[in-house]
Amino acid sequence: MKIHEYQAKALLAQYGVPVPRGEVAFSVEEAGTAAKNIGGSVVVKAQIHAGGRGKGGGVKVAADAAEAAAIAEKILGMRLVTRQTGPEGRIVQRLLIEETLPIERELYLGITMDRAQARNVFMASSAGGMDIEEVAAKTPELLLKEALEPGAGLKAFQARKLAYGMGIPAASVPAATAAMSALVKAYDALDASLAEINPFVLTIDGRVIALDAKINIDDNALYRHKDLMELRDLNEEDPLEVEASRHGLNYIKLEGNVGCMVNGAGLAMATMDIIKYSGGTPANFLDVGGGASADQVKNAFRILLSDGNVKAVLINIFGGILRCDTLATGVVAAARDLGIEVPVVVRMEGTNVEMGRQILTESGFNFTVADGMQDAAQKVVRLAQA
Repeated sequence: MKIHEYQAKALLAQYGVPVPRGEVAFSVEEAGTAAKNIGGSVVVKAQIHAGGRGKGGGVKVAADAAEAAAIAEKILGMRLVTRQTGPEGRIVQRLLIEETLPIERELYLGITMDRAQARNVFMASSAGGMDIEEVAAKTPELLLKEALEPGAGLKAFQARKLAYGMGIPAASVPAATAAMSALVKAYDALDASLAEINPFVLTIDGRVIALDAKINIDDNALYRHKDLMELRDLNEEDPLEVEASRHGLNYIKLEGNVGCMVNGAGLAMATMDIIKYSGGTPANFLDVGGGASADQVKNAFRILLSDGNVKAVLINIFGGILRCDTLATGVVAAARDLGIEVPVVVRMEGTNVEMGRQILTESGFNFTVADGMQDAAQKVVRLAQA
């Protein structure tokens, strides 16, 4: 689950990460009042779940409250397009009004899981303010990494090593290492999958402050954090993905025209790969899970077909906990109730496979039953293109 910058900063501040003074605003009037409360010059920052907001015109400096209100009037309601939003952009519905700072240097801090090492890794760089992916690709020597031992957090010697590696002056090292340790504590306590501060700034007067913040919470841990669920902004999520989550389905919308319904994330990834290999493009990732009911299958179908780009559907099921006859019953019910007009290719193997195929054959609908994954992929790509 993604959250906004102002929400991430509020959480980090609870664990001791220094952040600028700021207030969230949902209207022009609130933006002006927030700027007046802060006093002096402020930064008006669009709040959307995407980076690159400054390059898209979503971050502006105002000299006073009047100018902040004028900027807010322009940004609120605008369709902000960045590299991460895609050409469709995002509508700005809230702002962060924040104090300006005397910045001397911009640095980078981040934590995420490194699956190759099977542990969390703390990353730091003197090249803050840039896309960290670009730094890693073009100047990998500037990206410093320290693996975190489970339960041990960031050790003092690791924090000092990173601080000096980024070139932080000796007088500011204690504050920097304290901020790094606080970031790790927040990451662990929140069950985050990503925590980033970019830029982490060093001010002219020697302070260190999180000028920006990004936190992603592991969805699988949200049952432990009912309070964090309140931070979810459904306006920032794809409506189909929101609808899928209500039915216990794992759905991610993509850009292709072949709808995919699969049970199991690994099989779903393999299905998307073989569709690409066969010359097609998947329209989504959809994992109905191992124990899906006929109703869940029906809802999955409805969500798939709500995407106007879908020209054909591939159902690829390995029947184990989800028996093939249960799947077939759900598919037939969906076809009957939803009036499916696009071609549907079904590949199923496993428990009650013959019964499932019989249900499909006797349904009266023109389902295409495939013999194996490659045959299924080739057939659905051909039908989508036709």
